[in-house]
Amino acid sequence: MLTRTHEKMWTFGKPFMLKGVDRELPAGSYRVATDEELIEGLSFPVYRRVATIIFVPGRNRASLEMLSIDPDDLQAAQERDVAPGV
Repeated sequence: MLTRTHEKMWTFGKPFMLKGVDRELPAGSYRVATDEELIEGLSFPVYRRVATIIFVPGRNRASLEMLSIDPDDLQAAQERDVAPGV
């Protein structure tokens, strides 16, 4: 199967939480990678998302952790971050 990866930086102005992550993440910029695989057998190229990973500081801040997340949860956290009065 042919796979591709898209990377994007997400910036949060205040600490935030994500489902499946057992701690609050600090404000800052985070690299997010999305892996997709080609669905074969169609007459045109179609990809489906198979994983979304966020890179976060480790608990001791000297390391980096890769955490699998739901992209909808990431989008909701971003919306909460920019919402006025929250």
